[in-house]
Amino acid sequence: MRLDLSKIIDCPGASVPFSVSLDLSDLQFGSCFPLKTPITAVGTVRNTAGVLMMTGDIDAHLTAVCDRCTGEYEEDITLPLDVVLVTELADEDHEDERTFPLDGNDADLDEIIRTVFILNMDTKFLCSEDCQGLCFRCGKNLNLGPCECKKEIDPRFAALQQLLNK
Repeated sequence: MRLDLSKIIDCPGASVPFSVSLDLSDLQFGSCFPLKTPITAVGTVRNTAGVLMMTGDIDAHLTAVCDRCTGEYEEDITLPLDVVLVTELADEDHEDERTFPLDGNDADLDEIIRTVFILNMDTKFLCSEDCQGLCFRCGKNLNLGPCECKKEIDPRFAALQQLLNK
């Protein structure tokens, strides 16, 4: 979707609201495709002293696989949208991930929202902050309770264990 900004480019203090829904079900993170439903972005592009600032929020519903326990979970997330729109990039070799070029007087909302969403995603999916993960011996999900594995004895203390057994 293209957002026409011709009315505010030369008018400091002016703003244009936007609202867009974007299907990102093709995005793969790790081993899963967490976006089954479209994401939405709502915000405003404001001309602040000749600089076009795009601010808002990106809302998404994730259906992901936990990287610790491999259980599937769902989560609603909100990511900040805070970028600068410029008529041309000053130095493409040292491009800032918060700066996006305009195409004439238009902003490509699909490209901006997609890029900001990807850059703000966590590198790991966790069903909860205190996820216990899987037992490294038997593979049981430790969030469901302890496993039946015996603790391995440190070989340095094996001789002491023999004394306790007597």
